[in-house]
Amino acid sequence: MEYSDLTFRPSANIAELRESATIAVSQRAKALRAEGREVIDLGAGEPDFDTPEPIRRAAQAAIDAGATRYTAVNGILPLREAIAEQGSALFKGDAILPTDVVVSSGSKQSLYNACLTLFGPGDEVLIPTPSWTSYYEMVGLARATAVEVHGDPAQGFKVDPARLERDATPRTRGIMLNSPSNPTGAVYSRDELRAILDLAASRGWWVICDEIYQRISYDAPAPSALEVATRRDNLIVINGVAKAWAMTGWRVGWTVSPGPVAKAMTALQSHTTSNAAAVSQHAALAALTLGAPVDDAVRAMVAEFKARRDAAYPILKSSRALTVLPPEGAFYFYVRVPGAGSGPGAGDVFAQKVLEEQGVAIVPGSAFRTSDWVRISYATEKSQVVEACRRIVATADAMA
Repeated sequence: MEYSDLTFRPSANIAELRESATIAVSQRAKALRAEGREVIDLGAGEPDFDTPEPIRRAAQAAIDAGATRYTAVNGILPLREAIAEQGSALFKGDAILPTDVVVSSGSKQSLYNACLTLFGPGDEVLIPTPSWTSYYEMVGLARATAVEVHGDPAQGFKVDPARLERDATPRTRGIMLNSPSNPTGAVYSRDELRAILDLAASRGWWVICDEIYQRISYDAPAPSALEVATRRDNLIVINGVAKAWAMTGWRVGWTVSPGPVAKAMTALQSHTTSNAAAVSQHAALAALTLGAPVDDAVRAMVAEFKARRDAAYPILKSSRALTVLPPEGAFYFYVRVPGAGSGPGAGDVFAQKVLEEQGVAIVPGSAFRTSDWVRISYATEKSQVVEACRRIVATADAMA
């Protein structure tokens, strides 16, 4: 029997999909290290701390107790109860129920579940820009259209109702928010969040609020949308254990949403990954419920992030060629680089130059739809962050 050659062509589902730029930078940094080069990696969006010991011990105990089998698709009940209880403490309306919670294999899956459940062909979704690279791709995978809404750099690129309405159309179906923000580190205030939630309610839009960095804020707490919302029937709040508890590899995130949305997302997840890993769910439960031993570890990590920010920020600000946004949360600097405005891809050129010549890996702003900027992570040891920022400034000033 003869077979014709089968040439691979991506399906229409993924034909426009772009590789994650943050992962691409990390891979290039690893390749240079394999060649014997010294590389300081400021590209990763991952805390450099170990998961707090009490969480690790709880996970080991869960394994010994037999937490190695399938769970309910939407997560073990004690974890969903803990998430619902914490959400209810923030929200001033009716209590959040465990059935309003869906636990997934990381907050990335939670976001993807929400996009596929809420949006489809013909829908437009407003995305404050710059934003995390995967938002745009997830909306595209839902066969909806991502609409970039560019904020004011002087305000940390945050958007307000006027900017959202400017870019809205009759096809607008929702908004994707992120506070604290990746990549800018900006934090929306209570008043700013309330104004956006009020606009969305008046226009009949869904709001997906990604709060994965919510516990990593410095000069003031970062408010949750649940704290300021007067209604939840159009609100989906995303969170997880990856960033604040240094649990990126455990892969546990969740949504808090209206019951019918949660039910639909559970049905979707039942046909993709099913439940998140059982032992990881028990680890997440420990993170949320063990109290002081874990909370103290989180506060210590946040204090260290702040110390790194405070050590590196003056160095970056000293450059005559860089514009640096002061981060209020998360663990990133967002920086406008030399050559900005002179042509496309200034951030790509600068990031490549810094990596190849100075051995410092950073992420070009084109990953976040702002090509004149770069993202610099300070989720690594302070002396390394300081040295890397000195090299970045030296490159920038030489180019100016």
